[in-house]
Amino acid sequence: MVHTGIGNIGHLLIIISFITSLMAAFGYFKATNNNEVGKSPWISFSRAAFIFHGLSVVGVVVTLYIIIYNNYFEYHYAWSHASKNLPPYYMIASFWEGQEGSFMLWLFWNALLGFIIIKTNRKWEAPVMTVFAVVQAFLASMILGVVIGDLKIGSSPFLLLREVLNDPIFLINPDFIPEDGTGLNPLLQNYWMVIHPPMTFLGFACSLIPFSYCIAGLWTGRVKEWIRPALPWTIFGTMILGTAIIMGGYWAYETLNFGGYWNWDPVENAVYVPWLIMVASIHTMITFKKSATALKTSIILVITSFILILYSTFLTRSGILGNASVHSFTDLGLSGQLLIYLMFFLIISIIFAVRVWKQIPSSEKEASTYSREFWVFIGALTLSLMAFQVLIPTSFPVFNKIIELFGGISTLAQPANQIEFYSNSQVWFAIAVALLSGTGQFFFWKKMDKEKLIASLTFPVLISLLLSAVIFIVAKIYDPVYILVLVAGMYSIVANTKILLELLKSKSFKLVGGSVAHIGIAMMLIGIMFSEGYSEAISRNTLLISKEWTDDQNQTNIPLFLNEPSFMDKYEITYRNELMKVYDIPGYVKKSNLNNTEDPYYKVVKQDIVVDGKTYAQAGDTVYLQSPENFYYQTDYKDLETGKEFTLYPRIQVNPQMGDVISPDIKKLWGRDIYSYVSVKPNFEEDIEWGEKQEIEVKAGQRFFINDYVADFNGLERVERMSFATLGPDDVAVRANITVYAEDNEKYLAQPIFIIQNGQVGKQPDVIKEIASKISVESINPDAGSVTLGLNTTQKDFIIMKALEKPHINVLWIGTLVMIAGFIIAVRRRYVEFMQMRDKGVE
Repeated sequence: MVHTGIGNIGHLLIIISFITSLMAAFGYFKATNNNEVGKSPWISFSRAAFIFHGLSVVGVVVTLYIIIYNNYFEYHYAWSHASKNLPPYYMIASFWEGQEGSFMLWLFWNALLGFIIIKTNRKWEAPVMTVFAVVQAFLASMILGVVIGDLKIGSSPFLLLREVLNDPIFLINPDFIPEDGTGLNPLLQNYWMVIHPPMTFLGFACSLIPFSYCIAGLWTGRVKEWIRPALPWTIFGTMILGTAIIMGGYWAYETLNFGGYWNWDPVENAVYVPWLIMVASIHTMITFKKSATALKTSIILVITSFILILYSTFLTRSGILGNASVHSFTDLGLSGQLLIYLMFFLIISIIFAVRVWKQIPSSEKEASTYSREFWVFIGALTLSLMAFQVLIPTSFPVFNKIIELFGGISTLAQPANQIEFYSNSQVWFAIAVALLSGTGQFFFWKKMDKEKLIASLTFPVLISLLLSAVIFIVAKIYDPVYILVLVAGMYSIVANTKILLELLKSKSFKLVGGSVAHIGIAMMLIGIMFSEGYSEAISRNTLLISKEWTDDQNQTNIPLFLNEPSFMDKYEITYRNELMKVYDIPGYVKKSNLNNTEDPYYKVVKQDIVVDGKTYAQAGDTVYLQSPENFYYQTDYKDLETGKEFTLYPRIQVNPQMGDVISPDIKKLWGRDIYSYVSVKPNFEEDIEWGEKQEIEVKAGQRFFINDYVADFNGLERVERMSFATLGPDDVAVRANITVYAEDNEKYLAQPIFIIQNGQVGKQPDVIKEIASKISVESINPDAGSVTLGLNTTQKDFIIMKALEKPHINVLWIGTLVMIAGFIIAVRRRYVEFMQMRDKGVE
């Protein structure tokens, strides 16, 4: 049965959310022009409209999740992003895998934040919520799914499969429903997919609040007053978006095999750039609160950060980055609508700013080099240049499209080596930011002149130089750029620690947020320098692995044969097993102990699975695999210096959508990470050349040898069902049971099958890669009570692995936590300050 009702409800709720957002925008617009506050008629009307809008957005979210959770695959969105085999938390993630779901997530966060604004700031409610409601109308239009002639407005997540796919099956049976969906992209079946996108879109949503206050201030003539209520939200939004960026980096670090956490991918850049501008806006807004300067700069930065959020949305969802980024969405035909969204708010912002620009107060006095204002301006300028150095090359595909639109030809291309291109420029900006964040703090808290500045900086400079000297001698840092990075980072840590201690000594606990955040950022800079600049391959190799590889690839990858120890740097390393993850069984299960069935999610156990003395599955049981595309490779490490041992399980994911995805496993040590992944894993069943077949006749209970391993023939048993053939009533299939004894007291069960079907003989060999053998039943000799086995052998199974040592990467991760803690302290302080002033009638 096609469940059309729930889809109709969802589509109706989208229409209601769109209409009520327009109603709220109109009502709040009228209330602003009438200077209405509190329970005035237009305010009451608008508030009710926005509440209905928010409730309808929640209804849309609930409706779509019901469709996904109940596997209503008659809907294109559920079929495209979900499947019956997804656990509940991945079903949640599949909600926002597609464009429509991510727009709904953004809508949801905006609605929730709108409720908070209505509750906490009635004086600013009308103008701020006007902007909010207009933004919500645009976002709701992105999932409206209305087609008028050739005009398409939005893409609805509630379209039926038959309305999207032009498949002949729907001509035969319009009510056809697929048995299963295509499922969440296997690469995205990760716990970070559950928490990273919501955090990112919450950051996007938070950028709307300071923008709305800014536009409200320009609109109503309160060009200065908007700073106070906007500042806590600016800090909060910057913290949330920064945390989301870090989450994305850590996700890449533990899931992808490019050897790091940041690849300067265009989609990564599209989020990084507005975050830098948001950081700059925090500093100029605080400066204005303290000295009534930098107001114009704050207005420009707050508007720019929101416009850049919209621009990043256009970049990632218009399809314009399709050939430049693996993260971007495909074009759903919404690029024109996204462009209108972007241009509308850009033009409106310019109009409001230009209209009152001359009325905005600014200091005519030139800022002294010993003033707080000068150093904040230099810092904001550095962050802005840092952002635009990334933005311009990232926008090359956009520039090409614009030039082509006017009949020109443009061949601007993304940098060939984007990591080197961006990193070589960004490192200099990062050094400048570290130096400014150390020096600027002294100007922020004290009035300075030349003598005071020298006195204040002498101690931090000397201590940071001393500490840096010790570190680069011990760590053998000789690269001049890295020495500068280390000195700048240490200087920022020492200078901000000095300010922090002075604030703690004076019991100004609520003022320490800035110093703590700056210390965290400096630690991140040093951690990045060590972990990226001094990342070193420890999997050194002198053999030629492939003529198609570069010298570096041949020299930094090592072949590991099954159960044969090799040496890598100071480690003895042994490849042990190819494993799979079975539901409700702890640890991993040998792939060789699992027979295939017709359904890839289900396997039949060949031998009992026992973990810590407990039997989880017996021979012949069928077990369930949530992710049958994932294969893990057990590699045992032994430190030859200390004798300590540990095991890593790097993964290869068979991913038809993106090609096989190689994921590392990481051993986190105090001073470094051991980061290893499988570069190449030959398909043992398909890619291996087998030796000449040897035939041997055995009887039940007889012992014989397979490739120098002792084996017992345990007899034959009849097979009633098989995954590769359907047996008729006159067909016969029997299975040989052979136990093979290998190294380390391991036992393997070989089960080759012999079939007589429709008078024809068939054989299904069993491959045991642990003993490099293929075993088949060639014939059955009933008169002699024996069987003839065919034995083929080959070289041992192997993998090619690369391992990196990333020194002091913990400094990076600890620094991120310190930075976030600093933001939290700052948010609390500014919010408490706002609430106190609001209660006094000053908003």
